[in-house]
Amino acid sequence: MPTAPLLTILGPTACGKTRLAVAVARVLGGEIISGDSRQVYRGMDIGTGKDLADYGIGQEAVPYHLIDIHPAGYHYSLFAFQQDFLQAYQDIVARRRHPILCGGSGLYIESIVRGYRLSPVPQNEALRRSLADKTLEELTAILASYQSLHNTTDVDLPARAIRAIEIADYNAHHPLPDRPFPEIASIVVGIDVPRELRRARITQRLDERLSEGLVEEVEALLAQGLTEEQLTYYGLEYKYVTAHVCGHIDFSTMRHDLEIAIHQFAKRQMTYFRGMERRGTTIHWIDGTLPLDAQRDAVLQLLKDVAS
Repeated sequence: MPTAPLLTILGPTACGKTRLAVAVARVLGGEIISGDSRQVYRGMDIGTGKDLADYGIGQEAVPYHLIDIHPAGYHYSLFAFQQDFLQAYQDIVARRRHPILCGGSGLYIESIVRGYRLSPVPQNEALRRSLADKTLEELTAILASYQSLHNTTDVDLPARAIRAIEIADYNAHHPLPDRPFPEIASIVVGIDVPRELRRARITQRLDERLSEGLVEEVEALLAQGLTEEQLTYYGLEYKYVTAHVCGHIDFSTMRHDLEIAIHQFAKRQMTYFRGMERRGTTIHWIDGTLPLDAQRDAVLQLLKDVAS
């Protein structure tokens, strides 16, 4: 068993989470568990920001888990993530490696570090029909009215908000079964990047993804048989690029609107992380403007301080 607790590294999009997690893992002999709600899908690489090259550039590759475990078109759930996380975590610990949870999906991360009790939730077609014409803002307000862990989830699309409402509504009317989630001690590290730098990095990364073939990735997924509606469910990049590929908006409009939407999403991510702190999670924020080596050393020093 590792002497140190689970290390969790979180932060908004484009803050450098994966690079830092890999740098720390190389020192600790660690393995990384993805805490991203979309990186589970095969063939959705650029739009989900898997950055797989970061795990093995120039040195022995750092093992990763919960990436490319389901086909595109599958609907992954928070409940399934918890079960998959536990399996990966227990496997890593059994081999005396150091587990590192890394991601930007706040609800997924929080479900682990706070040990939420969850159960599978069936679809509610009547509820979905009643919510179908509502805006994201209206759906977010409805979601906030439920007194559950989902009332502050970082939803970025109406489809995701409707699913979160569906889960909250089910749990409000059905007592949770005795399904305890084991307590897992975790040191949570957040990467703090100033707003303007974060915006610049988001813009740069968006242009890089477009030049790397994001449009072509969406075209390939459509060619495989995924529908426009299915792709739109998988987040902002797929929503806007699919609209462009299907002829609804031109490239310039797509890029402009997508950039704005990602900036707004990163802001919501930070709001969620601050909410985690208010709900009792201690997040040790490190300066995201520091060189990677300095960030790595700050995390290693934190782990030493906690262990002493």
